[in-house]
Amino acid sequence: MSGGLFIAVEGPNGVGKTTAVTHLAARLDADGRNVHVTTEPSGTPFGRLIRASEGALTGRALALAVAADRYAHLEAEILPALEAGKVVISDRYVQSSLVLQRLDGLPLQEIWHYNAHVPPATLSFYLHNAPEVLRQRVARRPRRSRLERVGSPEQEIALYQEAFTFLAARGWRQVRTDCRDLDPDEVVAQLLRDMEQLGN
Repeated sequence: MSGGLFIAVEGPNGVGKTTAVTHLAARLDADGRNVHVTTEPSGTPFGRLIRASEGALTGRALALAVAADRYAHLEAEILPALEAGKVVISDRYVQSSLVLQRLDGLPLQEIWHYNAHVPPATLSFYLHNAPEVLRQRVARRPRRSRLERVGSPEQEIALYQEAFTFLAARGWRQVRTDCRDLDPDEVVAQLLRDMEQLGN
């Protein structure tokens, strides 16, 4: 990751990850940073196939497919961008697997086994909001994924807390961001303050 900065934006469904990534990228770009935005599953044909098949792929099959896409995503897109000195911002990363695949019935240690060779992000943000806010936002979506229907905001919040603790014990640099009563610009302002305090 020489020269670059890798930021992962995480959190339960409906918390505003994609909006935060878009606004953060715009702010960093305006500050003269060379920014590359990406997402998981990736935008490759394989990643798009996973998204299209999420209703049919379940359990171990989905976990393995997502992990395979992540390794390919790193090799083809993320690591080259970091080596070029870019700020890479990813909408979801390993933490999403540690949460969503658990909703799909797999134990934490098995999911980690599939992802254990993935390098940590330079900094991971965990966005948080009240369960009732998350529930309302997800309910307004025209289409809900299978895992959005299986889980609940309360379950996702609890599993993200477990993922935070699990990865902290493995040296991952992580920050929790409380988004309650904040608009997108205020959320990004908090992310930028945290980045500055941590020397990023």
